[in-house]
Amino acid sequence: MSDAIWSKSSSRLRDIFNHEVHHHNRSWFAFIWVAAAATIVISPQFFLGNASGHDIQFHLASWMEVVQQWHQGNVYPRWAEWANFGFGEPRFIFYPPASWLLGAVLGLILPWRMVPGAFIWVALVIAGASMHRLARAWLRPQDAIAAAVLYSVNPYHLVIVYYRSDFAELLASAFFPFLILQTLLLAREGWRRVPRFAIVFALIWLTNAPAAVIATYSVVVIVVSEIVLSRSLRPVLQAAVAGASGFALAAFYMVPAVVEQRWVEISQALAPELQPWRNFLFTHSDDPEFVLFNLKVSGVALLVVAIFGIAAVLAARRRESAPGMFWSLLTLGSVSLILMFPWTAWLWRHVPELAFVQFPWRWLLPLDVVAVLFLCAAIASLKRRWIAWSLAALVLVSLGAWMTTNNWWDDQDSAFVADSIASGAGYQGTDEYQPLGCDRTDLPENPQRASLIDPQTKVVVPSAGVRLHVDSWTAEHKIVTVDSPRPVTLALQVIAYPAWRAMVNGTAVAIQPLPDTAVVSLPLRAGSSHVELHFTRTRDRTLGGLISIAAAIVLLLSELSRKSLL
Repeated sequence: MSDAIWSKSSSRLRDIFNHEVHHHNRSWFAFIWVAAAATIVISPQFFLGNASGHDIQFHLASWMEVVQQWHQGNVYPRWAEWANFGFGEPRFIFYPPASWLLGAVLGLILPWRMVPGAFIWVALVIAGASMHRLARAWLRPQDAIAAAVLYSVNPYHLVIVYYRSDFAELLASAFFPFLILQTLLLAREGWRRVPRFAIVFALIWLTNAPAAVIATYSVVVIVVSEIVLSRSLRPVLQAAVAGASGFALAAFYMVPAVVEQRWVEISQALAPELQPWRNFLFTHSDDPEFVLFNLKVSGVALLVVAIFGIAAVLAARRRESAPGMFWSLLTLGSVSLILMFPWTAWLWRHVPELAFVQFPWRWLLPLDVVAVLFLCAAIASLKRRWIAWSLAALVLVSLGAWMTTNNWWDDQDSAFVADSIASGAGYQGTDEYQPLGCDRTDLPENPQRASLIDPQTKVVVPSAGVRLHVDSWTAEHKIVTVDSPRPVTLALQVIAYPAWRAMVNGTAVAIQPLPDTAVVSLPLRAGSSHVELHFTRTRDRTLGGLISIAAAIVLLLSELSRKSLL
């Protein structure tokens, strides 16, 4: 591409985003349309209950755990107390916080049965707003509004809403258009865009890890495209600094998550049924339910691919209005499409961290952005646009109606999870967050919070002549008093994890995990023992927090200094 094309594309983007006030009213108009579309998507829940997708109980349990710990005074939870049926797991160290914080906030103000629908509505509205900002860089105002509506209710979003209930991925998808926009602006305008890019990039990493891996490689694809278009290596350094800044902002989550992976069974995230090379489009399996779901997702993916291909050809006629943007998006869409098919298995096995995306069809996240943008650009050049818009609306409505008739609706999911926590029974844990040395299937059923065990057989023994009392029991702090005329071994309903610290009568003692289950056990001497178990702040958590604070200060100062020079 010539320097003239590069300059024209840069000027177009700059002009659009230097006139925010001019577009204020149209932004509100876009919000109304997107909000209406999001309401239609969740409207079946008013009558049928929640769409009970694959991950709904996981997310409901996380939200309820967080609210409960807030009531205990724990502002930022790390240990999920009721996972593994009350033995706990370090869920909140590894699962990004944005989605469970939003779900918990909604749970504070709404009945739990309404929270999934409210979460979906919020995510779809954010998605529409994000796409509206991106589409204005290329399309006319009315077409940008159409793009916002179509993206908010795009086919893959409907899959997430009605089949998967992966609320974190849905929220991460809402930020994708804005990340693509900031990447384009970063490549064209340089250092002044670093703070905004870093914020959006960090936000996706703080929302969903698989989506964040896709986002990272999407940025790489766009930057490489911009290097080719500009015939300059200048975007490389800017993108590297901006990416590092984003990672630094998210370090309070990312550093502990990376460091403490060696303390859990993180490899379970790539169990056979979760490996990318077993989840390409139209894959084969001996599991009928697996094949049926893959077939549904594959059908949706083919629809998006067809829209992308046809719209790209038609939108190419309007590429001169934003030429650099067109070619970068075309490259991103093409890479996203290719990675969903089996001939890319080598890449999935060897490209760093790509395997942790798990499902290749997750590349519909960026492909939907590009497909919607190209579709709206293509329709904008038609004389009778209303026919095309009507057809697009008919396809989406038909797809949504079909999905609502062959999924599972349930109004008891939230009540079931709430009862499990309130009764103390807890809920099933997560394989990849299982601490090392623990086999969840060997954990005792209906355990007591504190019990005495035989040091040889490791089974619960009668406590005749022994006084055992639980003084305090919260998610991250347990206090137990034991009075015994003889030495005993105390077992607590907690899975051992390096962040747990035990004190007996004010003196630190080593935790002795029980074989197979890794349940916390402590040998106690005869007499009175005041036992405290506390989930401490590890060094990696402190380091991550300091890095995030430092990055936020540096980016804020750089933004303030830039504005002062204008």
